[in-house]
Amino acid sequence: GQVTNVPGLPLISYHADCVPLFFVDPVKKAIGLTHSGWRGTAGRIGARTVEVMAENYGSEPKDIVGVIGPSICQSCYEVSREVAEVFEKEFRMSDMLMYAKGNDKYQLNLWKANELVFEEAGILKKHIAVTNVCTHCNPDILFSHRTTGNKRGNLSAFLALK
Repeated sequence: GQVTNVPGLPLISYHADCVPLFFVDPVKKAIGLTHSGWRGTAGRIGARTVEVMAENYGSEPKDIVGVIGPSICQSCYEVSREVAEVFEKEFRMSDMLMYAKGNDKYQLNLWKANELVFEEAGILKKHIAVTNVCTHCNPDILFSHRTTGNKRGNLSAFLALK
């Protein structure tokens, strides 16, 4: 993750199917941009970004606008039992986040998990936006590692203060 309060300095992160998290504090004029895959989501990287913005710029979570960007949706994101166990341990409401598919495979909802992380960090529900655009479902406009397999590519997320 990255944070800044310098106008004109762009923050850039790269993704394939992972979640880009955008943070804007319009009061303290600070921003953050974070890459959040399943490990980052389980580790609450979004909450850590809010903490760093508070420590460095005096941001208050209630003022921050958080956006969960285009990434893989629950219907397309199959994970192993080991990953499911991490989410069961870290999130009490794991049934909201995943469902069993069979053969020790689960469908994980990174959008909802990051939304819960934002709320736990103090971002107001009315300040949270989820794009609901799946990288795997939209291969004509977005790159998806799950769609292309070994063919390499990336999406970029950009954020800057004017």
